[in-house]
Amino acid sequence: MNETVKNLISRKSCKSYQDKHVSKELLDEIVAAGLNAPSGMNKQTPRFVVVSDDQVVKQLSDMNASVAGMPFDPFYGAKDVIIVLAKKEATYLYDGSLAMGNLMNAAWSMGIGSRWIHRAKEVFESDEGKKLLKAWGIEDEVEGIGFCILGYAKEEKEKTEIQDGRVFHI
Repeated sequence: MNETVKNLISRKSCKSYQDKHVSKELLDEIVAAGLNAPSGMNKQTPRFVVVSDDQVVKQLSDMNASVAGMPFDPFYGAKDVIIVLAKKEATYLYDGSLAMGNLMNAAWSMGIGSRWIHRAKEVFESDEGKKLLKAWGIEDEVEGIGFCILGYAKEEKEKTEIQDGRVFHI
């Protein structure tokens, strides 16, 4: 079987991370995969914010937990986060979703765990979220697509069983 297809089929989401950052070099490679995701009409609407600062990761996790009303860390202790935002034009929501998929698949191929965490839209619609975007120099009208949390898995997760009845051949 083709190596790319093997990685796509074997990928799992991670929710238990080691207390260890991913190197900047590997994060840059993962972002390159996101930057090269297909986009409608080649508008390239996704924007990426790579966060490795422990205090900012905690702030974002706390903001996310507040939106969700969660009493625990929705980032599961991951040390690094890539925020996917998308400039609100054309097919931005789909473009951002494809970018998230590329990020997670690239991470998996490098032995790095990842998970898509929702609520980026709500986090960056808040006053605090808007202040962060401004401080980071993001001036486009963007919408939060997702938080791609990243890190080294503490333990192996068993493969999820694929449900039957999802493919129709005509």
